[in-house]
Amino acid sequence: MNGDIDLLASYWTIAVGAEPHTDHEWSPVGFRERVAQAAKAGFTGIGIWHADLDHTLQTLSLQEMRRILDDHGIQHVELEFLTDWFLEGEAKRRSDDQKHKLLTAAAELRARAVKVGDFLRRPVPMPKLIDSFATLCREAERYGTRIGYEMMPFCIIDSLEAARALAEGAGAKNGGIFFDLWHLVKIGHSPEEVGRFPAQYRAGVELNDGFAKAHSMPDLHIETIEHRQLCGEGEFDVKAYVAALRAGGWAGPWGIEVLNKKLRQRPIEEVCRRAFETTIAQFAR
Repeated sequence: MNGDIDLLASYWTIAVGAEPHTDHEWSPVGFRERVAQAAKAGFTGIGIWHADLDHTLQTLSLQEMRRILDDHGIQHVELEFLTDWFLEGEAKRRSDDQKHKLLTAAAELRARAVKVGDFLRRPVPMPKLIDSFATLCREAERYGTRIGYEMMPFCIIDSLEAARALAEGAGAKNGGIFFDLWHLVKIGHSPEEVGRFPAQYRAGVELNDGFAKAHSMPDLHIETIEHRQLCGEGEFDVKAYVAALRAGGWAGPWGIEVLNKKLRQRPIEEVCRRAFETTIAQFAR
């Protein structure tokens, strides 16, 4: 019934043993095992976080990682996360180093996109942000990948209006916006609004579930990294957003990004199985 749906296991969903925003963002479950379990569950895509990429490259080459992906039928790869690319000075220098690593990996792993953004709402004039984004997209084009800006309530691009202004202003064929359902709900955008967003500016979609905006926890940061839910296990109308995005032209792949502290403590096989089953159920007619 859903054989035409490509699901991508975003990094933090299957990052068993990792802890976001710490010095232990890499998963002690090796890359080979995560890929194998994701494929076994039914996923055709996988996400890779920059810290876990660095950790994996201590024992595997990019060429070996690509072979593992190919051996398990993984067709879609997304890399993340690049910040500070729009700043100056030392922060920009560090960002450039990270950018080189991610783009090099994107070329070798044939990644469909590299996710970028900002977690700290750093002040930057919109014209400068647009110019920096356009420059980043031009660089990524040489590596055969695209750049997706992830809109969040924590960053400068915190609305569909701002997201469209960024994408249209940059005018890059390989640049667009990543839509994470968590952020869309917390910002307050309806399925209808999301579905009307110009299809040419969509770079990626990530699904999840959680508490509705009216029931958000006092600390949105903690809720975001520890209390997201698998699809169908929270208060979001996941099916409505899926339907609106499909009607608006998005055909996938569909990421599933669930940052949940308890889930990250479960065995990798269980996590992959539950993530796939609960997500694919959102496409049932």
